This record gives sequence, C-alpha cells and structure tokens, in this order.
Amino acid sequence: MADRPINMANVFKVLGDEKRGKIIRMLASNADELFCVSDMAKKLGISQPAVSQHIRILKSIGLLEENRKGFRVFYTINLDVFREFKDKFDEMYKKAFKKCPYDISCDKCSHKDC
Repeated sequence: MADRPINMANVFKVLGDEKRGKIIRMLASNADELFCVSDMAKKLGISQPAVSQHIRILKSIGLLEENRKGFRVFYTINLDVFREFKDKFDEMYKKAFKKCPYDISCDKCSHKDC
C-alpha cells in the first residue's frame, strides 16, 4: 500500500458496509483463530458468495491477506495497512479543525501546511 497514495474516500466507501465491518471485527478481535469463507458465512448468517464478494472488496484496498493451507484459504487483517488507514484518518481529523488559510477549493489545500 505504501507505494500508492491512499484514497480515503474509497476506504470509507469500502468500510461503510455493515457486513464488511463485521468481517473486520471478527478477524481483528479473534486474531488467534483462522477463518475461511465458510466460517465467516456461518457466523454472519449470509451466503458464501456474499462473503467472498465482501472479502474481494476488502482485499482491493489491501486490508485483508490470504493464507492458503491445502485447499482452504484463511483470511487475516493486514495490520500495517490498517495502521496506515488510521494514521491517515488521524491526520485528516486534525486538519478538519485547523483553519484553512486558503480558499478550501484551491489546489493549495493539499499542502502539508493546510
């Protein structure tokens, strides 16, 4: 993820789905357990194809990693990417309460001083 800029609008869009939030919570709060698609489908009460679709979307922003064991694929949270999102959010939060010295619609607002 570090080789490309983070599009926070896309991150919020991906994380804004309730089922994806539950998948993240399940994986993050049970880091000592392994979960495959069928495990998540049972716990969430949704179909395996639905879980697979959510996983595909979470992987698209780099948040999930897959680990193959035989014919099964288990998923874990990519903590480095998760921390990167948190850091970016924290930076955005701080800037939200800092007065912008420029017109908010100008290109200068992408500078670090704003």
